[in-house]
Amino acid sequence: MPYAPLLTEAELTEGLAALPEWRREGDTILRTVRCASFPEAIALVTRVADAAEAVDHHPDILINWRRVTFTLTTHAADGLTAKDLGMAATIDELAA
Repeated sequence: MPYAPLLTEAELTEGLAALPEWRREGDTILRTVRCASFPEAIALVTRVADAAEAVDHHPDILINWRRVTFTLTTHAADGLTAKDLGMAATIDELAA
């Protein structure tokens, strides 16, 4: 039994419409945030890590100097779920 129900194409399209900084790549969604400095990039990663721990849903994170790329998927469900859209919205709030 999957961890969480997969989103339908319509649900995913609607959810991503509310998250314009995110784009879909297959069974993932991702966003790159450009920070003013490397320490600010690390601080963002720390804030996201704390939020992810709180909800037990963790993005893949790539740090490339001042750019941080977050990739979300629900591995246990083999695709995208409401948890991914929720964490994307949280990341947007933390990056603002």
